[in-house]
Amino acid sequence: MAVLLPFCRDVYYNFKGEFVFIKSFPIKSLLLSLSATALLSISYSGIANSQLPILTIYTYESFASEFGPGPVIKTEFEKTCECEVKFVGVADGVTLLNKIRQEGKDSTADIILGLDNNLLQEAVDTGLFAPSNVNLQDLDLPFGWATNLFIPYDYGFFSFVYDKNKTKEIPVSLKELVYSDKPWTIIYQDPRTSTPGLGLVLWMQTVFGDDSPDAWANLAKKTVTVTKGWSESYALFLKGEADFVLSYTTSPAYHITEENKDNYAAVDMEEGHYLQIEIAGKLASTPHPELADKFMQFMISPKFQSVIPTTNWMYPVTSDATKPASFAQLALPKHALEYGAVEVADGKQNWVNIWQKAVSQ
Repeated sequence: MAVLLPFCRDVYYNFKGEFVFIKSFPIKSLLLSLSATALLSISYSGIANSQLPILTIYTYESFASEFGPGPVIKTEFEKTCECEVKFVGVADGVTLLNKIRQEGKDSTADIILGLDNNLLQEAVDTGLFAPSNVNLQDLDLPFGWATNLFIPYDYGFFSFVYDKNKTKEIPVSLKELVYSDKPWTIIYQDPRTSTPGLGLVLWMQTVFGDDSPDAWANLAKKTVTVTKGWSESYALFLKGEADFVLSYTTSPAYHITEENKDNYAAVDMEEGHYLQIEIAGKLASTPHPELADKFMQFMISPKFQSVIPTTNWMYPVTSDATKPASFAQLALPKHALEYGAVEVADGKQNWVNIWQKAVSQ
């Protein structure tokens, strides 16, 4: 989340539940004195509006919220498409994948926006997605991207965010956070419903390997709660419920830019930070394939990409995107950690089971 919403991905901080944005047309009272010509004109306009194609995009709540990228992106794209954009929000990326699996070919969605690199292979295996006719030459990423089955629209790195005014001593590594006898407290997200939560499982696995069961057991002692999604976790953290919250290295940029506060920071872990690449895919069942392709090409345009850093609080995937000055104050991870998509698909269930067993004891 790196929305950030950001990821920070909600609200960047949206804690309001599910949002569905649809374009509405106000009904104006008609005076009996209007001429027949005017009445016919108004009637025709209403019919024309009702016939606009609707592009339905499933995404996560923070993206669709009033604080997220959704409203601005909806407005900008509707200027070019002669269509209506309808965002349907669910809790998080993992929930998105589960929803589309349940609906299958009967889904009303045209595009799924909000999956990530750690769900990519599982999404491929559903057989529900079709390649997009998108030119990828404008992508400018610190990693390669060759497929057009899914299109990246932002990326970031997971970290633990803390309040410098409250927490004076911080860990220098994930190992110290887990094994230190300091009375640190943390909040993070459920890997079964949340992409950041799944990211933590993969991060722990890359660092601890076969020792991950013991590491999880130790981290459980410091855990205040595990929430369904990022929004709830970050809200609890901001209320002072824990010293650290699982979020993104870019999350402090929100506080600097929007609140003029520099007391929030992300821990710089010496082992490195796990990479998240957020992606969107076109469903093979869409009745609007050309419109879906047009939106996905729009995702890597300057208008879309320049919205991401100050609403989703993640890094854009093109070099021509505008970023706030606060991004220059962010430290880039020393090492980017990542499993391959097939490795994640093969190991995910076992690693989640290890986590679940440790936290249930």
